[in-house]
Amino acid sequence: MRALFSYGVAGVIIIVLAVWMGTGVIVAGGNGPGNGEKPIVALFEAKDGSSESGEGGEGHVILDKDGIDPGLTVAERNAASGNGADAKPRSVRIAIDEAKLMPIEVPLRGHTQAKASVSVVAQTSGIVQAVAVTKGQTVKAGDLICTLDQGARKLAVDQAQAAVDQAQSAFDTNQQLIKKGVAANNTGLSAQAALAGAKTGLEQAQLELARTEIKADTAGVVSDPLASVGSMLAAGQPCATVVQLDPMLFEASVPEASIGYARLGLAADVTTVTGAKAQGKVTYIAPSADDATRSFPIEIEIPNADGSIRDGITATAIVNVGSAPVHILPQSALTLDDNGVLGIRTVEEGSKVAFHAVTIIKDTRDGVWITGLPPKINLITVGQEYVQPGQVVDAKTENGEPASL
Repeated sequence: MRALFSYGVAGVIIIVLAVWMGTGVIVAGGNGPGNGEKPIVALFEAKDGSSESGEGGEGHVILDKDGIDPGLTVAERNAASGNGADAKPRSVRIAIDEAKLMPIEVPLRGHTQAKASVSVVAQTSGIVQAVAVTKGQTVKAGDLICTLDQGARKLAVDQAQAAVDQAQSAFDTNQQLIKKGVAANNTGLSAQAALAGAKTGLEQAQLELARTEIKADTAGVVSDPLASVGSMLAAGQPCATVVQLDPMLFEASVPEASIGYARLGLAADVTTVTGAKAQGKVTYIAPSADDATRSFPIEIEIPNADGSIRDGITATAIVNVGSAPVHILPQSALTLDDNGVLGIRTVEEGSKVAFHAVTIIKDTRDGVWITGLPPKINLITVGQEYVQPGQVVDAKTENGEPASL
């Protein structure tokens, strides 16, 4: 009984498999949804009605979605599909586009940078007697910053002034004696030299006294380090640091692909993350690229009389590099040639296809800005992926009318 049961189950399974194979399908992939599906029994049917393994019969060939034997050569497939030498020209849709003169703007991202950070240093040594400014205060060129002890230097000026007075008196007396004929003319030379030496000593003493008053050489904002009253400053030590904020600099880097547009004097609109805006000009372009980024540092000078733009703020700039004839084309029109070069396909005289490599300078919602194309083009908008340069096509406009080329 057990053997009969086992044989019975096996028989049922065989019958189910036979029914499934007779009604099921096999799918040849790569033909799209619903395409390439063939009944399984077709595998065993020959073209003449005999089975694949039968004598004198040839196995059934599964065709692709276009009804073409995939084993044919490319030329045979083109002939079978209607793309051979005798085939009708392939139909494409074109759009006539003319170049427009558009301003070319290069966006940059960088930061603000103070044009100068100047250390106001002592030109002589001494103890700081007074500090006339506070940190963060705005000063002008010539404003007093620090004062050093002047005691000994004032005495030196007084002594030098007395020496000048004495030399002047001796010179005047000598001149009177020469006029009266009492003194020889050559005696006036020594008196004149003594007076000049005394005046030089006075000027040196006055200059040394003036050095005790340390003044700003440029306008800006006082910053650290700032000296304290009572501290000793040697010649060359800073009393304070003045950060020059007017004019301000915007520093950024131009990619090597756009450096050809860069020129000194180009106008630029700068906007900081704080919302401050200013207009400036390009004042510096690095002669060589940065080794790490392969970009060229540039500087844009912007006015900042009110000090609203601070040092070190992230900012963006739009540099107007001029204008150029530009085609604004949809991104879908872009394609690649056999070498992987990005470009577009157009229809030229004689209804022949041509390929143009393109340079994209801007990507907007309205399309990509492209330069380097003829002023007027017949852009292939539909079917550009199925044609090659030199191929004759049947070009029609977007509304389906034949194009006049």
